[in-house]
Amino acid sequence: MTAVTHLTVADSDAGVRLDRWFRQRFPHVTHGHLSKLLRTGQIRLDGGRCGAGARLQAGQTVRLPPLPEAPAATEMIRRSPDSRDLEDIAARVIHVDDWIIAIDKPAGLAVQGGSGLSRHLDALLDGLRFGAAERPRLVHRLDKQTSGILLLARHAPAARALQACFRDGKVKKTYWALVVGVPDLPRDGRLVMPLVKRGKPGRERVEVADDGGRRAVTFARIVASAGRVATWLELRPMTGRTHQLRVHCAAIGHPILGDGKYGSRAPGRISPARRLHLHAQSLCLPHPKGGMLNLGCALPRDLQESWEMLGFSLDGDVP
Repeated sequence: MTAVTHLTVADSDAGVRLDRWFRQRFPHVTHGHLSKLLRTGQIRLDGGRCGAGARLQAGQTVRLPPLPEAPAATEMIRRSPDSRDLEDIAARVIHVDDWIIAIDKPAGLAVQGGSGLSRHLDALLDGLRFGAAERPRLVHRLDKQTSGILLLARHAPAARALQACFRDGKVKKTYWALVVGVPDLPRDGRLVMPLVKRGKPGRERVEVADDGGRRAVTFARIVASAGRVATWLELRPMTGRTHQLRVHCAAIGHPILGDGKYGSRAPGRISPARRLHLHAQSLCLPHPKGGMLNLGCALPRDLQESWEMLGFSLDGDVP
């Protein structure tokens, strides 16, 4: 693009985040360049400044400045998803209906692309159409190194309904984590610590900040402990802040095992898994067509080995 252009948001894109909408149309533009365009106000929504997370509405106008030319078609073909990745992600579907797809996201797979990321879930969504005209839509995120349940909407009405559920706190999310040591939790298990992002895009760090932070609430429960070495926590976030569970655990002095960003030592002899010991274990939410949808997701093999090494039993119901 060599001139300023204005694009109208289609009905099918209602509810989509601005950054995802942009990447679908201009995948050759880097995350850093997009961040700069938004920060300097060169990309505008209905004439006003906007952020990467702005949710689009049908009929809105997106102003775009001149953009770099896309690479040659041969280069774009070279970057197409690997067929093995497409097969693997399809094999990870744990629920599918006319509105919703749920997958068991593996650790190490980013949900969306960014600087230096060529392999991510967003690039694999065409492999999850299952005959539908539209590709599925992301409605929430998991950190790259977090495994477990991730929901996808199969069309625009589903995306709007699911986003409303997450926004209104109607989704009950449960995570399992291994933390260093044994935390002394409040009697009701309620961790209330406002959070704020600091740092440059792509290198941001989330911190507890009583002054100017966004409200963040997590309920934590000790499931079992291995002496004073490590503890199995059940975590239920009541809000959806970036890195919320990781920062809350670190703030009480017991970071999640393998979380080098927020203060955990390397797993070492505690666990054979060399990654963040955090798993999105279950989701419960109202289904857009009525009733409740309850989904569960077993620990992946590497974390099962960690739990077993510490003497934690996964047989039967969790206490």
